[in-house]
Amino acid sequence: MRDEIRTQRLLLRRARPEDLSGLHAVMSDPAAMRYWSTPPHRSLEETREWLESMIAAPGHERDDFIVEHEGRVVGKAGCWRVPEIGFILHRDLWGLGLAREALAAIIPYLFDRFAIPAITADVDPRNAASLALLRRLGFTQTGRAERTWLVGEEYCDSIYLALPRPDSSARDSRVGGAAPT
Repeated sequence: MRDEIRTQRLLLRRARPEDLSGLHAVMSDPAAMRYWSTPPHRSLEETREWLESMIAAPGHERDDFIVEHEGRVVGKAGCWRVPEIGFILHRDLWGLGLAREALAAIIPYLFDRFAIPAITADVDPRNAASLALLRRLGFTQTGRAERTWLVGEEYCDSIYLALPRPDSSARDSRVGGAAPT
């Protein structure tokens, strides 16, 4: 299990307790959490519990990274439950290609680390930006279901996607050529 992955603009690394305030800035933002599986965090303690569970999770079940940009904690990306990928970034950084950069580095790492046939994703159909990003990375839709998540008092639907394990010759073209360093 790698402790960090560097990309051109990001440091992807293991979570630490001191990440609390940076993560809370993301997890408490209603816009950033709009399509997340829980409502925005209402307290620092709620984010602390979430962060502690991320730190304590067994490595065979989960492989998540904190996303740092210019020395600032700005989100997380990785498998919150293998093989399902998830990601979230501070909304100040949306549209800059940072989520794509993070995932393009994490995807080959996950396939190298885990003997999984595919990486999967469960996305709210209203989350057009995340759906477009995953499709650009080679994910394809495998299913759809209604009322799969109760977030607060709102039921949300799901689009299921998968990225099959590439053969070694196809990997670089499937995920944009990025590789962990």
